[in-house]
Amino acid sequence: MKKIAFPTNDRVTVEEHFGHCREFVIFNVENGEIVNSEFVVPPPHAPGVIPNFLGQLGIHTIITGGMGGMAIDIFKQNNIEVILGARGSVEENLKVYLNGNLESTGSACSHHHGEDHEHGHNHNCGN
Repeated sequence: MKKIAFPTNDRVTVEEHFGHCREFVIFNVENGEIVNSEFVVPPPHAPGVIPNFLGQLGIHTIITGGMGGMAIDIFKQNNIEVILGARGSVEENLKVYLNGNLESTGSACSHHHGEDHEHGHNHNCGN
């Protein structure tokens, strides 16, 4: 069983910065099929807290828009695959991921986004 987590604020779309989400939706997947899903409320955002929290839940993959370099390192220490650059529908991103076609297109947040992004907004992912 593989556990895949997405940050969300509305239970429909990917929150582009995982540390600012109200909940995580966690999908349990076996043999490429969704077995079930659940929503969990993370602890308050502080450096390192959420990656360790998801590690304790046994998450295998986190799919989000962006995150800081320290968070990426902690996820990797917990053997959690990090996929950045996701946006839009959680379900659509999950389908693409399960089909083997979702690749990490984002980068660690250490600057203002938007210089070359077509979605036209800037946000600071600083921790």
